[in-house]
Amino acid sequence: MSDDEKPLDPEAARVVARIRRLMMIASATTFLAVAVVLAVIGYRVFHLQGSAPPAMEAAAALPAGAKVISSAVGDGRIVLTVEIAGATELRIYDLSTLKPVGRIPLGPRP
Repeated sequence: MSDDEKPLDPEAARVVARIRRLMMIASATTFLAVAVVLAVIGYRVFHLQGSAPPAMEAAAALPAGAKVISSAVGDGRIVLTVEIAGATELRIYDLSTLKPVGRIPLGPRP
């Protein structure tokens, strides 16, 4: 303390001590929250990194001259809209094995 500072009265000293305690609690809480967030991020980066399915290279057999118009993926299936010699059909494949599951020809009803 310098010479021109007066000592605090007991009431002011209690208020200052209480504010210091509250600041320490707030600082510790903030530090703990940041540590938890960093721990969760680290866990996800290091433990979920190898859980992605391996890249698969396979080919679905389509007839020669077939043109894929569109595709859709869902529920473990991939559906290709294919144009073959002017006729349109849906070809359905299992997503994990790429084996044919079904075929739906599209066209006008007789």
